[in-house]
Amino acid sequence: MTDLGYSKEYDEYRKAHKLDSFGVGRVISEHRERYVVKTTEKEYDAEIIGNLRFIARSRSDFPAVGDWVAISPYDADKVLIHAIFPRKTIIERQTTGRQGEKQIIAANIDYAFIVQAADRDFNLNRIERYLAICNTAGVKPLILLNKIDLISEADLIELLRKVKERMKGVPVVAISNETHNGYDELENHLLKAKTYCLLGSSGVGKSTLVNNLSGRSMMKTDEISTSTHKGRHVTSHRELIVLEIGGILIDNPGMREVGITDASEGIELTFDEISEWGKNCKFKDCTHTGEEGCTVTEAVEKGEINRSSYENYLKLRKESEFFESTVAERRKKDKEFGKMIKNFKKDMKKR
Repeated sequence: MTDLGYSKEYDEYRKAHKLDSFGVGRVISEHRERYVVKTTEKEYDAEIIGNLRFIARSRSDFPAVGDWVAISPYDADKVLIHAIFPRKTIIERQTTGRQGEKQIIAANIDYAFIVQAADRDFNLNRIERYLAICNTAGVKPLILLNKIDLISEADLIELLRKVKERMKGVPVVAISNETHNGYDELENHLLKAKTYCLLGSSGVGKSTLVNNLSGRSMMKTDEISTSTHKGRHVTSHRELIVLEIGGILIDNPGMREVGITDASEGIELTFDEISEWGKNCKFKDCTHTGEEGCTVTEAVEKGEINRSSYENYLKLRKESEFFESTVAERRKKDKEFGKMIKNFKKDMKKR
């Protein structure tokens, strides 16, 4: 069980909530409310019990890849999920096309590999976006610069310089899925019983990386589109894979849209240089957008803060504030609706 990431805290929760009569497993795959749960013995197809579905108030109340769950068998290869253990970390993004809603990417993650392709996908702003999501979740990030076999040594040195200049203190590993250059260094970061989530756009080589590290063809791979130079969506759902060399990997579908949720704290941690400059602003509630005595905008003008990073900071903060305001508005409407239902029931009783 510990090889799957099970810990004493989960066991204590299980006993405290009288779940020790059930079996325990970890969700390794989820697709349209159908799950695969892995135990020490085997893998089972799983579905949630009706009560769990009934009390669910949002998508986050359903199991996600990485969750620990209490289970009971109802067929040779099938189990029912009775409860979800508390999540120690959650990596999430805004649900595509739905304002104010979150989508869990993975649960109970220790580290996130932010995968970027050195030839086409390289984008510093996108890396900062993923870093904000990781810092919000309390997950340790590591940047993987893949496909280095497609660029020159000089270009690689320049890309690494740019990353380290913008993302100070974040580990960076340059690798090639084709030549396996950098794999030794990467494998040094893979610790037994720790869970790693792969984040990145389509076509950056996440599935090939999983296949190489596992030594098996676990995930389907595809070529980059020659017309759009973008990766095709190959991984259609999340899946958790236990590696023989140690560590647990969760691959994800390529994400071209990575919407920020209520990530204000994570944004401040990601842009800690801006946060430090902001402590000296004239006003405590300075928005760093042109107020009198703003040390941040002064530092940007003097070149002491990277302008592109500053502009990305403002963009992500605006997204986060909009998400929070949308959630607040929805809660207000839900409260008003609940009050209306309550009053309606009172009126019905009077009649």
